[in-house]
Amino acid sequence: MEEYAPGDIVEIATDKGLAYVQVTHVHPSYPPVVKFLKGPSATRPDNVTSLAEIREGKMAMVPLGGVLKKLGLSHSKAGEIEIPRAQRQFPTFRMPIRGKQGEIIYWWFWDGQGLTYSPESELTDEQQKMPTREVMSSGRFLEQLLADAG
Repeated sequence: MEEYAPGDIVEIATDKGLAYVQVTHVHPSYPPVVKFLKGPSATRPDNVTSLAEIREGKMAMVPLGGVLKKLGLSHSKAGEIEIPRAQRQFPTFRMPIRGKQGEIIYWWFWDGQGLTYSPESELTDEQQKMPTREVMSSGRFLEQLLADAG
């Protein structure tokens, strides 16, 4: 199974075309963090690395090699671009803590090392942009990968 490193852009062949993710971070105890890039498209862009230059993008922890194998999707490293200095720190993930009725009581925030929390049930605009702390399933991965498909 091919291992990918931070900065690697992975091209994935789907039935909707070629889709791309970029590995952004690794953690010793969790799957890699990937950023979903724009796609899928019928052909590989002339400059694959330009896909990763867009700052915004959904991020998730994904056992990438295992998920791609389970889905039976052909994949390969299509390029590599250095993670910008401002984005090298491990991202902070959010996790809702729910009450007995399923309502959100407060939020935990995990930065790859420790937890902090907010006693508020509502997130700030900045906190809403944080990825959810979960290991993404293969089904959810494929759904997100194809999210831009028409």
